[in-house]
Amino acid sequence: MQAWLSDHKLVSYLLILGFTIYIFNKVFRAQQRLPLLKEILVYALIAFGSFILMILQVDKLPIIQCMGIAVLMMLMLRGRQLYDKWKGVKEAEPSPQKAESGK
Repeated sequence: MQAWLSDHKLVSYLLILGFTIYIFNKVFRAQQRLPLLKEILVYALIAFGSFILMILQVDKLPIIQCMGIAVLMMLMLRGRQLYDKWKGVKEAEPSPQKAESGK
């Protein structure tokens, strides 16, 4: 896989760019939106940094694999948060047995 990614530089760059934007938006994004020029600057710097990471990927460092694991872990955390929220709603509803015993 590493050799294939090294041979296909555009695919490597797009994967790194996508992972980087996803991680930035989920972890480092402020609650408020930035002004337009600052947004453009941030994404331009992300694109430049992704190019540097692509060079490291071509030099046989597992950048895409590491970022993929980070995104997978973030998705697992989000799934767990949704599951806990869903279970919290179910447990907050009084069951018929508990409602009868309280009378």
